[in-house]
Amino acid sequence: MKKKGIKIIISLILFLIAIIFEFDNIWFNNVLYVLSYLLVGLGILRKALRNILRGKVFDENFLMSVATLGAFCIGEFSEAVAVMLFYRVGEFFQNYAVNKSRKSISSLMDIRPDYANLYIDGNLKKVNPDEVKIDDIIVVKPGEKIPLDGNVIEGNSSLDTKALTGETIPIDIKAGSEVLSGCINLNGLIKIKVTKQFGESTVSKILNLVENASSKKSKSEDFITKFARYYTPIVVIIAVIIALGVPLITNGIFSIWVYRSLSFLVVSCPCALVISIPLSFFCGIGGASKMGILIKGSNYLETLSKVDTIVFDKTGTLTRGVFEVQKIESVDISKEELLKYAAFAENYSSHPIAIAIKTTYDYEIDESKIKNVKEISGYGIKAEINKHTVLVGNEKLMDENNIEFKKCYDSGTILYVSIDGKYKGYILIADEIKDDAKQTIEQLKQNNIKKTVMLTGDRKDVGLSVAKKLEIDAVYTDLLPQDKVTKVEELLNNKKGDSKVAFVGDGINDAPVLALSDIGFAMGGLGSDSAIEAADIVIMTDELKKIVSVIKLSSKTMKIVKENIIFAITVKVVVLVLAALGISTMWEAVFADVGVSVIAILNALRVLRVNKKLQIK
Repeated sequence: MKKKGIKIIISLILFLIAIIFEFDNIWFNNVLYVLSYLLVGLGILRKALRNILRGKVFDENFLMSVATLGAFCIGEFSEAVAVMLFYRVGEFFQNYAVNKSRKSISSLMDIRPDYANLYIDGNLKKVNPDEVKIDDIIVVKPGEKIPLDGNVIEGNSSLDTKALTGETIPIDIKAGSEVLSGCINLNGLIKIKVTKQFGESTVSKILNLVENASSKKSKSEDFITKFARYYTPIVVIIAVIIALGVPLITNGIFSIWVYRSLSFLVVSCPCALVISIPLSFFCGIGGASKMGILIKGSNYLETLSKVDTIVFDKTGTLTRGVFEVQKIESVDISKEELLKYAAFAENYSSHPIAIAIKTTYDYEIDESKIKNVKEISGYGIKAEINKHTVLVGNEKLMDENNIEFKKCYDSGTILYVSIDGKYKGYILIADEIKDDAKQTIEQLKQNNIKKTVMLTGDRKDVGLSVAKKLEIDAVYTDLLPQDKVTKVEELLNNKKGDSKVAFVGDGINDAPVLALSDIGFAMGGLGSDSAIEAADIVIMTDELKKIVSVIKLSSKTMKIVKENIIFAITVKVVVLVLAALGISTMWEAVFADVGVSVIAILNALRVLRVNKKLQIK
């Protein structure tokens, strides 16, 4: 950029000397023009020649080369230099704009760790993160990036997670805390036991996602690419007809019509569209990254603007997913014994409900007494505990095994327990609704979302209670994982026109539905491999309100894309007609090309301004 800027400045100085002083020695004047031209135009001429040899004739390099060399041929030295000089000025602004938009995303690239401090026999060895293995111990000093995912085994500190989550408030960690690669250790020395190799770590997956985001183009970008492919040869043919055909038919002066033809070629360059449209989407992705939202490609940003139905998973998405045991009712057994059997059965499960039961039990579990554990998706768990067959799950599990039981109608998640085929009671577990859930639903309805839907495996009364509090339009309960897929398929099949359906899940058990929907949102997906792989948009924190922010950002991006398309095409068509009629000169042609490009690019950069209107407090 710096080298290009110096060349442009020197070229501009030579051009101004020639045009202001107009030396009596015309040859000297023309030499100044040629030197000025070569400084900025030689690279364009080389690109045009190289592309022609490769069979790619009709591009902006070709148009600029033909237009400027043609102007030299008819003696319009000053205008030839002006066209190339201002084209390069416009290109310089384009590069600046692209670099500026990249910075929003490249801040994420700063999370890439350069090294890891491997702890071996009391000594530290600085190694490449790729060399660290699972269960190795690493040390992270204050100010260093955490290079790999793991669990803290020693030390206390605070972590700066801004690059990953967009949040400015540090989080406190201590022994037992899970930490993610890419965060910055702020104050204390910590030892971490590595749980994932670098290639599978959070930082590696995010970097891969960001680097590949630009490969998935939107329909608008594809349209512009195809448009330029056909548009450029057509205008070249029209320019040839203006230069040669019209004077032959009308007995006109060739030099006049050649000049009009060259002006026509300058105007016709589709730079404003070819650069500003992809840049608008790139800025949109950059703006989202500022808010801690990863969008996998511009096609998803465009699709998001058409979403009118949003489907939510309940547990962990609309609710906190932090369960607590509220009530224990036992039959012919003590409550303590009932809880013990349930905790033993749930020992190997990492589900939030299982964690709630084990946390409440709060005793050491003798795993030698647990055998033949079988997790039945959508039903519960079957296990052999101390030679007793234990079932822990919902009423469907009891019905499936012909267990007579007394239904509980309390609001919450009910786990029924049977031992050796006999009902022994139930455990009531409750989950809290997230603080920002109601506000998010309200804001979505104010931003063109016509229908909100909630899917849950919970009982009907629990689902209806949550849906009523949040004012969700439709709720489906008692669903197995495959039932959620079926419901989303029904919504996709019944959608009207070009409308789209989005699904929001916690990214752990919702991978099939995330992949199936038009747009899949993974909430709090940083620690979830399936979230990053299956979702189209990853919200790196657990904040529902960011869904509203990214929908607003999508609408803003598409508005700017449409503005740029309409503005660029309108100005170019008007000036093309004026150039063909000889009303506009090559100077107006330069504005119609470079000026329109710069204005469109500056307009695209507005997407990067992620202001208070987009970020919901």
